[in-house]
Amino acid sequence: MGGEVLRLDDVAVHRDGAALLRGIGWTVHEDERWVVIGPNGAGKTTLLQVAGALMFPTGGTTEILGERLGEVDVFELRPRIGISSAALAERVPPDEKVIDLVLTASYAIFGRWREEYDSSDVTRAVELLDQLGCAHLIRRRFGTLSEGERKRVQIARALMPDPELLLLDEPAAGLDLGGREDLLQRLTALASDPKAPTMVLVTHHVEEVPSGFTHALLLRRGSVMAAGPVEQVLTPDHLSRTFGLPLTIERGPGGRWYARAEYIP
Repeated sequence: MGGEVLRLDDVAVHRDGAALLRGIGWTVHEDERWVVIGPNGAGKTTLLQVAGALMFPTGGTTEILGERLGEVDVFELRPRIGISSAALAERVPPDEKVIDLVLTASYAIFGRWREEYDSSDVTRAVELLDQLGCAHLIRRRFGTLSEGERKRVQIARALMPDPELLLLDEPAAGLDLGGREDLLQRLTALASDPKAPTMVLVTHHVEEVPSGFTHALLLRRGSVMAAGPVEQVLTPDHLSRTFGLPLTIERGPGGRWYARAEYIP
């Protein structure tokens, strides 16, 4: 077991009188790959925002990469964390070229201006885009890309600063079957790379859990229903309680998971 990358102790988030997270206890180690699963409104995105130092909890303590929120300059901490999410994608200028979108991650900004980049930066950006099947898009503008292409380019950007923690918020959302399977194959390869950062992926669907992810956390109404090694957490009982209906689950070839409602004649 590697060192701690993330530790949440009794973390709560309240907004406008609503409890978005309640008493979250969660520890992530550097050699682990986590998936966070739960229904709409469970608090998954809120949890990821806390983990990414984008939101301060209203209760409890949060330690990220050895630094405690509230005691550290988050502007120094955030460049150590790679994040891909729909909210961040909305901030991308539609006329931004793909190569520039990835390069500007080094400065944690959107929109190429007058920054200077070394040839090594450009080489790394191209290599990351190639790793994610996007090398042919480097001169395209972000606004012209398909949803699947946008998701892959965002992950390349998130990896550009060589982060110690990579957070992926519903990376397969909105993709067609081919786009989803292509992305999951690439995430499976990334998860198996010993040089890759610690990863946390949020999804609604167990079918979107890439092979190679080692741990799972189930979230319902802001509370943890189960957390631990993926084989111990993704069970019919835990999933049924999390989603509020009887579910069956099985693991298919290649280590992928599949869930469906329990058939009642």
